[in-house]
Amino acid sequence: MTTPAFIPGLELSRRFYLEAVRPVLDQAVPGIVHSAARLGSGSEVLGFDTARSADHEWGPRLQIFLSPRDAARHAARIRELLSDRLPKTFCGYPTHFASTGEAGIGVMQATDGPVHHRVDVTDPGAWFTAQLGFDPRKDVTLTDWLATPTQLLAEATAGAVFHDGLGQLAPARANLEWYPRDLWLYLLACQWQRISQEEAFVGRCGEVGDELGSAVVAARLVRDLMRLCLLMNRRYPPYSKWLGSAVARTPQTAVLTPVLTAVLAATDWRTREQHLCRAYEAVADLQNQLCLTDPVAPATRPYHSRPFQVLHAERFTAALTARITDPAVRALPTVGAVDQFIDSTDVLGRPELTRAAAHAALTTPKR
Repeated sequence: MTTPAFIPGLELSRRFYLEAVRPVLDQAVPGIVHSAARLGSGSEVLGFDTARSADHEWGPRLQIFLSPRDAARHAARIRELLSDRLPKTFCGYPTHFASTGEAGIGVMQATDGPVHHRVDVTDPGAWFTAQLGFDPRKDVTLTDWLATPTQLLAEATAGAVFHDGLGQLAPARANLEWYPRDLWLYLLACQWQRISQEEAFVGRCGEVGDELGSAVVAARLVRDLMRLCLLMNRRYPPYSKWLGSAVARTPQTAVLTPVLTAVLAATDWRTREQHLCRAYEAVADLQNQLCLTDPVAPATRPYHSRPFQVLHAERFTAALTARITDPAVRALPTVGAVDQFIDSTDVLGRPELTRAAAHAALTTPKR
């Protein structure tokens, strides 16, 4: 089969809805009120897909949202009719998804039989709750925010809505657009705290001849600075595969990317530290430009009596924390949202686990 010309996934899904899915929907239940979107997991939702993405979980796919009553009455029939009536291919891509042995991952594949399509038919509350662990059409609580990894918030607020007949997707996504101000200050403070806890270790590892350890610590700090930069730009940091791509879309990339790349390329701790100091000062300047606090001196300085140059990033943590007025946020321990203190993909992809972890963090007395 000839490989079709690449079409960005969101555009492919939009056309698939308008030209193939909606006609079947209108035939199945004429006049049914619905919404249609491509949200959730997938590189195309964040706009990072390429032709390579077509090898798994990519293709003509979307969500159809119905009211809970209509979903209970019509969803099964709509899925069945789509299976029977959808074209076998669309824009040159198979509409049939075969499950591979790799945890049921869907791959586009030609078929002569019914189409095993990837058109999910559900109701908004069920979909959001399964994705996030809560329904953002209602009030979003402090626990909801802190228990939800930024990757999942990005997946729920990015993507595209093709039709919102229910009138519920737009307000739900607006409720998730960004953190409340005090919570944003708190998350920034926690991210600076992560940096403060390890910034002296680059030199300390190097001083004892452990260049590998120094490089590993530096890489962790680079990752934390990248996530911090995205938080400052009011953008949800994606998971590791797309972190660099997301930072490349920020206004600071021309300054930050060469410096952070130099940190990772350095082969000795003193050079590594020099580049990190430049990165610290650039991000500190960005923090001051936000005018969320009184200016904090962005220059690096010695680490107490030791011969290591650091930012003392805890100064930014203190300045941000001092501006938080919400008593509930002020009472939180300085650990942050769940993906600021947990780094397991298997945990971060399961809302029941992230909510349990966030609950534990929220109920731990602040020291």
